[in-house]
Parts: sequence; C-alpha cells; structure tokens
Amino acid sequence: MKDRIPSILVFSGGVGGAKFVDGLNQVLPPGKLSVCVNTGDDFEAFGLSISPDLDSVCYALAGIANPETGWGLSDDTWNVIEAIGKLGGPTWFSLGDKDLATHLERTRLLRLGLPLTKITTNFCKTWGIQANVLPMSDQPVQTRVDTVEFGLISFQEYFVERRSEPKVTGFIFSGADIAKPATGLLECITEADAILFGPSNPLVSIDPILSISSIRKALVNKTVIAISPIVGGKAIKGPLAKMFAELGIEPDAKAIAAHYRGLISGYILDNEDQNQAEEINQWDIITLVTDTVMKSRKDRSRLADEVLGFISKEFTE
Repeated sequence: MKDRIPSILVFSGGVGGAKFVDGLNQVLPPGKLSVCVNTGDDFEAFGLSISPDLDSVCYALAGIANPETGWGLSDDTWNVIEAIGKLGGPTWFSLGDKDLATHLERTRLLRLGLPLTKITTNFCKTWGIQANVLPMSDQPVQTRVDTVEFGLISFQEYFVERRSEPKVTGFIFSGADIAKPATGLLECITEADAILFGPSNPLVSIDPILSISSIRKALVNKTVIAISPIVGGKAIKGPLAKMFAELGIEPDAKAIAAHYRGLISGYILDNEDQNQAEEINQWDIITLVTDTVMKSRKDRSRLADEVLGFISKEFTE
C-alpha cells in the first residue's frame, strides 16, 4: 500500500463527518473514496422522506452545502416553511425551498419502489459527485433516544424539536436486527484498504451503522481508524459531551477511543488532548496527534492528507 493510493471507506454522520469526507474527496483521486452514511436519523416530515446525514454528505461533496450551518443548501430560502408556520403547521424542522426538491424527488422514487441506495447513486451523478456514497441500509433503522423526561423519543424530536435538552439514559436502534447492509457495502468493506470512522458522534452517528451485525462482523481483521469528535472535553458540534456526561462517562478523547476499543487499530486525536495518547497506545491502538479542528475547506484537506499519511506509515503491509 506504500506504493499506491489507498482505497478508503468512511463511516459518516453529522456535520463533522461530512466535512471530513469533503476533505478526503479533495485529495483522493476518483474511485478511491466510498462513504457509508448513517440513516438512523432518517424520518418523515410533511409526508416526505428526509435523510439528513445523506444530504449533508452529498451536499458537501457537491460543493453546494450551506457554509454557515454545514447542513442544507447554500443560498436557500425559507418561503415554504414560513408559509406553513402562518397556517399553524409545525416549523421545528427547517426545510429550505431548494432542499425540499431533494426530499420531494426522493419520496417520489421511494414510492415507485426504488431503493435508497439507487436513489442516492442517481442524485450523486446529477450533482457531479464521483465518490461512492451509500446509505448504511435500504431498510429503515430508527435511532430512538431513551430520556428521563419523555421515555423513548425519535432522534429528531430529541435533537431538533427539543434541542437536545432531555437527559439521556440510552439509545435503541429499531429495525437494526432485521436490516441488511446496503447493496455493495460489504464489498466496499472487503475492498477498502482502511475504514475510517469520521469525527462523528459515536453514539448516534456511528453506532447505528455498527448496530447492523453483518457490518460490524465485516470489520474484523480490517484496518479501522477513528477520528475524535471531542477536543479538550468538548464536542466540536452537537450534544455528544452532554450525552456522555449523562451516561456517566467522562467526555474526553480517551472516552471515544474506549468506546471503539476492540474495533479500531488507529486513532486520531487533537493536539489539545495529546496527554491522553500514551494511555490509548497501551490499548494496542496507534495514535496520531494533530490539529483535528476543521474551520475551512483547507483544514479539511490538510487533515485528510495527514490521515492518509498516517495510514501509509503505520498500517502498510
């Protein structure tokens, strides 16, 4: 692998995962990048099938993502959702006018019987995306958050409608026991030189993918490397640190490595957390300490280059 460009498969969810995938897409040639995206966040709104993480990844790869939020489309407008609000309808999940076209067409094609994998591939071709983007499954797997205040609620209700305020006691991935990996995903795992867990929330972005048993089993004897989404005890984005604390886990970079222990052989953590690297190394996990914060597209490609260099140096045959 030292003398050739590696084939990379990224498990991704959330804005951090989408940013990192964009970085890899900048530095890898066509045909070398595949992405398996969490669909545990998928839900229905106004009768439409919404796939937030899939859209975030695809919009980032297409260069059309909203640069301020990391989700949704750039230069979008909000006329429809504002009109719905005036009619007394729910507006807690903001859907942009251009973004609605994606959901309308996805829903139409799903009702015609096309699988989500095929729909995603078609969308990627339209948007000029050369990376191979796959949902984790064509069957529904729903992330449900167990809370003190409301019991089991959907992820979107927890994350968006209730702004991650309820206290978390656990997570359930409904449907994972019968869901199958997306068409072509197991082949991607087999053919990949390395599988990367993006800097995504492990509890609600990566664990839903791993909840499909055949995907987790396929990772045995593969080079798997995780990137920490926590820097200095704080999540770069989202409620991860809060979730860990409520589950009785110290929210730090070491906790992420511990969560993945037994699956990963490599781990990337931020300079701010370099004091935790030695203990993680003792778990037979090779670490790379670098700047993991991606404030710009240049930061994304720089981190991607460093990760690829880490793979070439530490995990060659």
